[in-house]
Amino acid sequence: MKKLSFLLKGGRGDGFPLTIAVTLALLFIFCGISEYFRVSIIAQGVRDAVQQAVISTVNDNYDDVYHSVREGYAAGWFPTDDAWEESVDAGDVYTHLALTMGLTSIGDGYAKYAGDELEFTVSELRVTLSNNGLASGQSEGYLADATIVLEIPTRFAGTVLPPIRMTLKVQAKYMPLF
Repeated sequence: MKKLSFLLKGGRGDGFPLTIAVTLALLFIFCGISEYFRVSIIAQGVRDAVQQAVISTVNDNYDDVYHSVREGYAAGWFPTDDAWEESVDAGDVYTHLALTMGLTSIGDGYAKYAGDELEFTVSELRVTLSNNGLASGQSEGYLADATIVLEIPTRFAGTVLPPIRMTLKVQAKYMPLF
């Protein structure tokens, strides 16, 4: 500790290399923190957009939902001549995402570019609609679960690192109000 104090108090410029080292270390820490926040903001924005697209899909199915206020549950069924048939529409979540976020189609997924630079890609969208059984007595609701894979290229100190790959999961539920 006395040696460090002597280096910092020395009048010959001995503390100059230590000052540069501390400044560079703080700069690297700041770069890491800012990259973490960039990735977090992108992931939150994509998750919110997927959530909105799934909610839109569930709301588009309202016209096929059997409104059974007395039974207290909703399900996608419609009557035929002598029976009930299931009516579920998975919608087009990818198209809704592309229009909302300004995505470009790339093979089996979509990408977002900031100028010429790739910002992120989304792929492997899976939407599962869970329909209540008609007159089943159980009310789990008319649910839509969606998963999508998000890849965000990362950079640190001017070096491109392997992309961060995460699976985002969202859920929406249709509930009749009246």
